[in-house]
Amino acid sequence: MLIRAGVRPRVLVRDAAKLDHPELVDAVEVDLTDADAVARATEGVDALYWVSPASFMSPDPLAAYTAYAEVAAGAIEHNGIARTVFQSSVGAELREGAGEIDGLAATEIALEAVAPNITHLRCGFFFANLLFQGEDIENGTLPVILPTDAKIPWVDPRDIAEVATGRLLNPDWSGRHVQAVHGPEDLSWDDAAAIVSAAVGHDVNAERIPDEAMREGLTQAGMNEQQIAAMMGMSTGLRDGFTPEQPRDATTTTPTTLTAWAADHIRPRHDA
Repeated sequence: MLIRAGVRPRVLVRDAAKLDHPELVDAVEVDLTDADAVARATEGVDALYWVSPASFMSPDPLAAYTAYAEVAAGAIEHNGIARTVFQSSVGAELREGAGEIDGLAATEIALEAVAPNITHLRCGFFFANLLFQGEDIENGTLPVILPTDAKIPWVDPRDIAEVATGRLLNPDWSGRHVQAVHGPEDLSWDDAAAIVSAAVGHDVNAERIPDEAMREGLTQAGMNEQQIAAMMGMSTGLRDGFTPEQPRDATTTTPTTLTAWAADHIRPRHDA
């Protein structure tokens, strides 16, 4: 999106060979835990889009988020970066009690301390998370610990990129802003299961399981206590009467539907 807008962005990556269009960007191979390297890689930029890597598989996920936040804050402060857009999450407004999302909340606070102008994108549940549940979809059951009829914002990651691009290209804002990215509509897991069923051509049902059953499954998968808390907290922390701080309106609603996304991403995997 930035390239189509006529921008040649600087992209921090682990492996530049994986870029689709390396000739159209300035790629810098860097480890995002290396503060000095990230500071050098962001010299001279006027706007930063920071996406903290998902850390639920780190031995201590929240500590990993803290480390990434310190690197980003150091680069912003060292280079005097004028505008920062940070990819956060719905639930970060709670500041604690929401598992891995607490790491994003702490990052919001850390970046605000040094960034002269910052926008936090509070994003809904990614459609793409369903790709991690391919086996469940094949078996016809999506196990969740949320009430299956509880509606939450669901969003296509591509639409998040579109909102981020608009913020990066618009220089006419300053101070602290929170921009929610809620997708086209709030969906329950029952709704999502029905949409996935239509995409794959067989019944897929959402099934609420007890917290302890989920915990046992994650333990058997090799997760430690910190990892389990980070994973489960994203559901348990947002299920008891939680309402996103930013209401759904024209500024938070994005276009891509789960039906359209599933046709592009779930159906081909099933057909294969």
